[in-house]
Amino acid sequence: MKSSFGCLLFLGVLVILAFVAFIGGSAMLSRAEAVFGAPSPNLDTFQLLRLGIELGFRADALLHPVDENSGPVRFSIGLDEPTSQIVSRLQEAGLIREANLFSSYLIYTGRDTQLLAGDYQLSPAMNAVELTAALLDQTPETVTFVILPGWRLEEIAAALPAAGVNVSPEDLLVAAWDPPDGFVLPFELPEGASLEGYLLPGSYEIDRDANALGLITTLVAAFPVYNEDLLAGFEQQGLTLHQAVTLASILERETVIAEEMPLIASVFLNRLRNNIQLEADPTVQYALGYDETSGSWWKTPLTSADLVVGSSYNTYANPGLPPGPIAAPSYEALWAVGHPGSSDYLFFQAACNGSGRHIFALTYEEHIANNCK
Repeated sequence: MKSSFGCLLFLGVLVILAFVAFIGGSAMLSRAEAVFGAPSPNLDTFQLLRLGIELGFRADALLHPVDENSGPVRFSIGLDEPTSQIVSRLQEAGLIREANLFSSYLIYTGRDTQLLAGDYQLSPAMNAVELTAALLDQTPETVTFVILPGWRLEEIAAALPAAGVNVSPEDLLVAAWDPPDGFVLPFELPEGASLEGYLLPGSYEIDRDANALGLITTLVAAFPVYNEDLLAGFEQQGLTLHQAVTLASILERETVIAEEMPLIASVFLNRLRNNIQLEADPTVQYALGYDETSGSWWKTPLTSADLVVGSSYNTYANPGLPPGPIAAPSYEALWAVGHPGSSDYLFFQAACNGSGRHIFALTYEEHIANNCK
């Protein structure tokens, strides 16, 4: 009788314990789903129970970062690197506390198979959920921003959104037209001058979240101000840096075939030395600004009325160089200004065959004779 009662009592205790375990396990499973979302559909029943209960019980450990006051850490994942190795390195880097617990979280959510090779910006201040989200974000920290030869500032600014740079075109223009106080340039600008012409063509790696000041700092740093041969060439031509960049920007817009740059540069320099107006169409185009009809900043063709537009940039109406550059000159254009071809030519015009090349002349009569029939 006593033996039977003892058995019944033992079974009762087991039932109660099983009930309590069931209730407790259910509560942990519910908590895991509430905190970390629905489990991966690829889990079998045993995995679901084991991982769900573990994560429900240890949720606080996963939601608490290693160090809330730490800064960013660069972390790279290799191609085809095993998840277990990635998790182990995360712990070694001080980004997670417990590799096994973090692995359980990845498996429970199905993200253990979603980690991709790449470079990431992580931090011990991230909890497990934030860290995993960062590892799944393939958005690069930097973007490639390209400036094409002959672009004026407005065209450079307009290219920002498509490149993925977060600086607005308006903010770049404000910073470039009037560099803020305290902004240190690697070269000296005349008072009141903008950065037109000093943002050289090329491909730049830009922080996606850079502000306007950071962006122009990166861009102007590429200007070859420390190229002694280039600067010596400008000096030999009797040009200041600003004058040389101005002339190079005109040369950039005038030239189609790069190998002609030194010869065209010699024409402009000869005209300046002989006090002959440059009469360069691109300076008029710059003065006219955006042309609604063509949808371009460079109106083509120009009319006779355009050639008398009232602007200090109009080299048909004003002697010498305009007040400043009109576009972004390539390095080749800058070099051609400092190291022009040897010629006495005073005139040039586009060849009539549509090749993009030019025909050169010593006299105005020769120049007229070269006109397309």
